[in-house]
Amino acid sequence: MTEILLATYNLCRYFRVAGPWRKGPVLKAVDGVNLTIRAGETLGLVGESGCGKSTLGLLLLALLAPSKGEVRFAGENLHRLPANRLKELRRRMQIIFQDPYSSLNPRMTVRRLLEEPYVIHRLGDKNERRAWVTEILAEVGLGPEHLDRYPHEFSGGQRQRLGIARALALKPELIVADEPVSALDVSIQAQILNLLIQLQNRYQLTYLFISHDLSVVSRLSNRIAVMYLGRIVELGPRAVFAQSGLHPYTTALLSAVPLPDPTRPFQPPHLQGDPPSPIHLPSGCPFHPRCPEARHLQCREEVPQLRGTTTDHWVACHLR
Repeated sequence: MTEILLATYNLCRYFRVAGPWRKGPVLKAVDGVNLTIRAGETLGLVGESGCGKSTLGLLLLALLAPSKGEVRFAGENLHRLPANRLKELRRRMQIIFQDPYSSLNPRMTVRRLLEEPYVIHRLGDKNERRAWVTEILAEVGLGPEHLDRYPHEFSGGQRQRLGIARALALKPELIVADEPVSALDVSIQAQILNLLIQLQNRYQLTYLFISHDLSVVSRLSNRIAVMYLGRIVELGPRAVFAQSGLHPYTTALLSAVPLPDPTRPFQPPHLQGDPPSPIHLPSGCPFHPRCPEARHLQCREEVPQLRGTTTDHWVACHLR
């Protein structure tokens, strides 16, 4: 059995929304998430904007404290560790941010940007750091002539390559890729995705790949988790999502992916109304006000729990 590198247990993150007279309501950005990520795999996390994907990614890296629950990396609870031990573990997990324009310090040259992780963790001397920076830059398709340039001198795709190089600098085991291609042109997206696949094969990396695009996630992922309003509603192998998932929300996401066939007219997903407010969630299943199949009283009154339909396929739906 493949080793479990990271696991979450009833992970929650709530934000208090300020009100004019007193404390306002609570926004449940992440609500009771249970996930495992196996060493060497890519777990895709997909869902519409605002469902809590990025918040979950920050929780997994201990960049945000949970309201409840645990995150265990290599068996250790990240949010209960002393600062010095957490700093050691941070070498083993890194993040690639969504926006390549705002995630790089505009006042630093490429050399300083890529040397910074080694300086923080006190690795190597000046000559060793320079050699490592040149080596890691070549891994992402850039050359030594770029070392003394500033971020504004690069295109979006090149900046994202710099972000990938920075994440790779400390040779991590886990990388959280938070929508790393959503801000790029389609042709550049393909280059970055191919680069991520090559790097994973070369360094045996483990990815959590966050995106709102199922077609992109399907290309990289071994397993896919579908998130809706802070909860995981379906989790399973990529093959399950090739045609249609079990959860009605997954089916709607898949039907929204345009097909490259002009003879087949686009059929929009049959969903009712708009997404509910994440502050004032509906009772019962959060998806039931929009679900075309919700007919039972149970859907309106009882929150469905994630349950296994097969060995490696889980779904949170009363009708499945």
